[in-house]
Amino acid sequence: MPTQQHPVDALLGALVADTLAMPVHWYYDRLALTRDYGELERCLAPRNPHPDSILWRSSYQAPNPRGDILHDQAVYWGQRGVHYHQFLAAGENTLNFQLARQLYAQVKAQGGYDPDRWLATYQDFMLTPGRHRDTYIEEYHRAFFSNLARGLPPRRCGIEDIHIGGLAPVPALFAALAETDEAGLRQAVRTHVALTHRHPKVLAAADTLTRLLRAVSAGESLRPAIERLATDWLSPRRMAQWETKADQEVIGVHLSPACYIVEAFPAALYLTWKYADDFAAGIRANARVGGDSCHRGAVVGSLLGLALGVPEAWLAQLKDPLTC
Repeated sequence: MPTQQHPVDALLGALVADTLAMPVHWYYDRLALTRDYGELERCLAPRNPHPDSILWRSSYQAPNPRGDILHDQAVYWGQRGVHYHQFLAAGENTLNFQLARQLYAQVKAQGGYDPDRWLATYQDFMLTPGRHRDTYIEEYHRAFFSNLARGLPPRRCGIEDIHIGGLAPVPALFAALAETDEAGLRQAVRTHVALTHRHPKVLAAADTLTRLLRAVSAGESLRPAIERLATDWLSPRRMAQWETKADQEVIGVHLSPACYIVEAFPAALYLTWKYADDFAAGIRANARVGGDSCHRGAVVGSLLGLALGVPEAWLAQLKDPLTC
């Protein structure tokens, strides 16, 4: 393990893990995943059709212009086979991580976290056509802007969303608030995540991830940190029992590869624990087991990146460099 951890590596690791997983995001057919994208040795661009896409079952109708967040992507909703991230380039981040980039930049520029300033930035980003090219807009965004369009104040527009996508901003806040004391950081994370994900399980997972990042930044090794701080989610005994099994069995039989926090967060913790000494192997394993791999990447990428550093070969594949 490096003698010194750099907090921004937590965010960089999450960004790399997200974009590596981006073309195979929400693949559940592992044979199709390998057929379409091989062994994922590098970041790749997505292509249509996406064999497991259920975007055709999703719909969103903005009540008025204050809720119009689909813009030119609206024409693809309801169509079969459409890749969720069809217009993103190799190395480009998905929407939730593009927002994490915005959050990091704002908090660094301000020298602190202000939820109301963030909500103004969030609204501007989502309501301005062309700010991103992602086709899929998660449920929590749709709910937030539906509530906003109906007149609710921004602080009350979030919902009790239970998906792991709520963890995407945590590495950004950790990196931007690295000099903040632990209590202050944990409160900022809770305040921020609750703006969109008020479900207690998501808030608890965000707090666990924050405490893990703090422990690793203080020099604790990854495996002992996970075994000490994450027992509410996954026992050390179970991880040890699973270590010799194939990743596709652990995350597929014992844990779901899907997006619900109660299994997605333990799945991400397990992969981080198993690959605690190998950044590339960890983010590749996360992508190759399919399901909600992008958002699990917030956990796997941030913890491995912080503990080990992010190799330059992976950083060079990010389409947009991070302004530190």
